[in-house]
Amino acid sequence: MRKSWWKESVVYQIYPRSFKDSNGDGVGDLRGIIQKLDYLKELGIDVVWLCPVYKSPNDDNGYDISDYRDIMDEFGTLVDWQELLDGMHQRGIKLIMDLVVNHSSDEHPWFVEARKSKDNPYRDYYIWHPGKNGQEPNNWASAFSGSAWQYDETTGEYYMHIFTKKQPDLNWENPKLRAEVYDLMKYWLDKGVDGFRMDVINMISKVPGFPDVPARNTDRFQSDFRYTMNGPHLLEFFEEMKREVLSNYDILTVGETPAVTPKHAIDFTNEETGALSMVFQFQHMDIDADLSTGTSRSTIKPWSLLELKQITTRWQKEMENKGWNSIYLMNHDQPRSVSRFGNDKEYRNESAKMLATFTLMLQGTPYIYQGEEIGMTNVVFETINDYRDVETLNLYRELVEEKGVDAQALLKVLNAKSRDNARTPLQWDDSENAGFTSGTPWIKVNPNYKSINVQNALADPNSIFYYYKKLIQLRKQNPVAVYGSYDLLLGNDEKVYAFTRTFENDRLLVLLNFTGDHAAFELPETTSFSSAELLIGNYDTASAENIRTLTLRPYEALVYRLH
Repeated sequence: MRKSWWKESVVYQIYPRSFKDSNGDGVGDLRGIIQKLDYLKELGIDVVWLCPVYKSPNDDNGYDISDYRDIMDEFGTLVDWQELLDGMHQRGIKLIMDLVVNHSSDEHPWFVEARKSKDNPYRDYYIWHPGKNGQEPNNWASAFSGSAWQYDETTGEYYMHIFTKKQPDLNWENPKLRAEVYDLMKYWLDKGVDGFRMDVINMISKVPGFPDVPARNTDRFQSDFRYTMNGPHLLEFFEEMKREVLSNYDILTVGETPAVTPKHAIDFTNEETGALSMVFQFQHMDIDADLSTGTSRSTIKPWSLLELKQITTRWQKEMENKGWNSIYLMNHDQPRSVSRFGNDKEYRNESAKMLATFTLMLQGTPYIYQGEEIGMTNVVFETINDYRDVETLNLYRELVEEKGVDAQALLKVLNAKSRDNARTPLQWDDSENAGFTSGTPWIKVNPNYKSINVQNALADPNSIFYYYKKLIQLRKQNPVAVYGSYDLLLGNDEKVYAFTRTFENDRLLVLLNFTGDHAAFELPETTSFSSAELLIGNYDTASAENIRTLTLRPYEALVYRLH
C-alpha cells in the first residue's frame, strides 16, 4: 500500500454560514473562520473541507453557484479568501474546496444564455428535452420533491434539475462544458488549494434516453437514483479529469457518491487506475430509515449495531489494498452524530467520545464536522417556521400540505433527520447567540449552548474536545491506526463493536460499547497476545487488567496495543 499525506490526515468540515460571524449580519463568513484558525490548530486537524463560498443566490445554501471564480458577498471577498488560505498554510493546515459541477445556479451566465434560444451556443451546457404528451419528459423525481424537470416558456422545452429548479443539471456529454469545468478546477488549484470535495460527482453521467422509472407507488414522480447515478460514461469522465487536471497536482480528492458499492469505489479510487483519493459512501447513513415507505430523510426506525458492523466491515475489507475509505458519522447533510448514534442526554460525553474512537480508529481518512468535537446535539424545533433547509421545507409541503401526513408526526422525524440539525450555529461560548454573532443568527441557535460550547470544552481537561485531540495525536504517532488492516471480532455481539488493526508487527484492539448498558465482553481465544497496553479510554479509570473477559461500562471505548 502506497503511503500518502491524505491517508494520514484528519479532515475538519466547515459549514461557513454557521461557523463564525465576524460582522454581525447573522451569517458566518471567511473572516470569522480566520479568527478561529488557532482553534483548529489546537485540535490538531490537518485539512479543512470548506463548504461552498462561491457567488450564489443561496437557493440551496451555496450549492447553487452563479460564479465559480468569485466569493459570495455574505462570506467576504477573494482577498479574505486568500488571507484564509495563507493563514491555514502558515499553521500547517491544508484547504480543500467544494466542487459543485453536477449543476449550477439558474443565475449562472451559462444558463442565462442557454435559456434564450434553442440555438444559443450555451444551450448544450445543460440538459434540455421536449415534453411528452403535454407533460414532463419523464417521471423522474427531484431529490427535493416534485419533478426533476422544469418547463421553460421562452423555448418551450424542459430542463433537468435533480435538485431544486434553481439548480439546472450541467450536460457532461458536452466536451466544451467539461473543458470549462477543468479550467475552473485549475483556477483554484493554481491559487494553492489542496484538493476538492466533489459534490454528487457520480451524478454527472445519467442513463441515456431518459426512460421512465418503473413505478413503486402511486406518486406521479418516482425516485430511482439508478437512472441518475453511476451512468455509462462516468469512468470516462473521471479518466479525462485525471488526465487533464488531477494527475498534475498532489491533492486530496473526495467524491460525494450516493448509491455506490465497494466495487464502484474501487473503480473510482484505485491507486493505479482510479481518479479520486476516496469517496463518501452512504450505506451507513440509511440504517435508521425505512426506505420501503419513504426516504432516509422522511422516515425513522431503530437502527441496529449488527447492521452498522456489516456495512462497515464490508467497506473495510473489500476496499483493503484496492482503494481508500473516508470515515464519517455526520456532515452538513446529516443529523448530529451523538444524537443519532449515541446518547445526547445522560451519556453525551461518553458516547461522543466512543463515536470519536470509532471514527478515528477505522482504516480510512476520518472527517470531523464542526461542533462534533464538542458534542453538539440535534436541535428540537417546535414549528416548521424555524427550519431554513429547502429540502426540509419542500418535504413538509409535499407530505403535510399535499398528502395530509400528520404535521406533528413529521416534525418528530424532522427533529431527528433534518439537515438543519447540522446547520445551527457553532456554539463558541455561553454569551448571547452562543458567541456566533452579535446580530440575529440566520437560523436559531440550539438552546443548550449555555452548557455545550467551545469555551467550556477548552476549560475542561476531560472534555470531548481534548479527547478528540488525543485521538488525533494517537493516530499520527501510530502508523497502524492509519495503514493497519481491519478485522472484526464477535460480529454477532449486539452491544459491543470490537475489531483489531494490524500493520507489520503492530496490533491494536478497539473495544466500543454502543449501548447505555453494561456489556460483557470476552476476547476470542484465537486473538493471542502476551500483554496489553491501554492507549486511550473514555473513562477516568481503566477497566479491569484482564482484557480476556471484562465488562464495558455504558458507551465505554478502549484502545489497547497488543504485544
